Amino acid sequence: MIQKELFTAIETHYNSQLPFVAYRKPNNSFVKAILQKDHTVRTVNDFTESGFVFSPFDSKNDAILFPLEQSISINCDCVFSSEISNNTNLKSNSETSQNTYEQHLELVQKGIRAIRNGTFEKVVLSRVEGLPISEENPIQLFQSLLSVYPTAFVYLWYHPDIGLWLGATPETLLNIEGLRFKTMSLAGTKKHNDTSETAWGTKEINEQQIVTDYIVNNLQGVLNNINVTGPNTVKAGQLFHLQSKISGILKSGILKSVIETLHPTPAICGLPKAEAKNFILNNEKYNREFYTGFLGELNIKTSKSRNTNRRNVENNAYSSIKTTSEFFVNLRCMQIKNKHALIYVGGGITKDSDPQLEWEETVNKTQTMMRVLLN
Repeated sequence: MIQKELFTAIETHYNSQLPFVAYRKPNNSFVKAILQKDHTVRTVNDFTESGFVFSPFDSKNDAILFPLEQSISINCDCVFSSEISNNTNLKSNSETSQNTYEQHLELVQKGIRAIRNGTFEKVVLSRVEGLPISEENPIQLFQSLLSVYPTAFVYLWYHPDIGLWLGATPETLLNIEGLRFKTMSLAGTKKHNDTSETAWGTKEINEQQIVTDYIVNNLQGVLNNINVTGPNTVKAGQLFHLQSKISGILKSGILKSVIETLHPTPAICGLPKAEAKNFILNNEKYNREFYTGFLGELNIKTSKSRNTNRRNVENNAYSSIKTTSEFFVNLRCMQIKNKHALIYVGGGITKDSDPQLEWEETVNKTQTMMRVLLN
């Protein structure tokens, strides 16, 4: 399928108010779309299903599934050229008020007090910022995200009974191919300052290590041969993060138990998980919905040739079929609702956090979505 046909099919599905997801994986040129044939809201039961999953932050709520057997799958090798400004100090007409600013500082201060009182070690606190938009053109916004963020998982997700979401997330929750498992620990944020070197402070280094230690310790029960590399500095849009890569071999093929172990991670919730999550639900004073949830392909069968020499066509016939699942954490995202773009942002709070700096970090993170909304 050619590029124009792909986006025409997506737009037709959207105009018909039928559920769909379109997405592109990091550092990849293939845009895929799963177009559900009816309006039914289907949910994940035990993660043995096959399709595309969109799961909320609160795992007590249902994860939405677009099952392959009730959908049409299309894809295209697409090329995009960015025409969007690289201005890292974008100004907006967002509805951020003095009251919003003061509420977030108060929330962060409350989180720091809870940490110092021993309630938990870390908590991730967030807010939502509204930007009025004159018209809703999600296909164009999706194409802009594809142009600007080639190293992110970029998606456009829609269900008429649930809502419209877009994002460009830098964080993998998990990648499973057969029994081979990969994930990452991503924490700490600094704004890009046009230099190749980034000086990380104690707060960011400790925050990232907390996330790494938690993931490794909790995966001991489900993985063999755990390996950790990093942390290294990685760039996502106009922001830098600290990242460690974690891999291993699954002890069993039960995906549900692995997801329950990982989600929500300390990078988007806190540690200990139960106490931090309870604090978030009781104090953020808004519903995160799918922000800091996860999304991606579930139990997709893929074929891989055992021969890496493309010229040897005969041996290429010997290929292996593997089942793969790949989920991404829903960061750097927005919801389009009632002619507003609702941009969700947050940051990790530790005992060393400075409320003013935490506010500025959320402002920096809004620019991922602002760059495509204000051009």
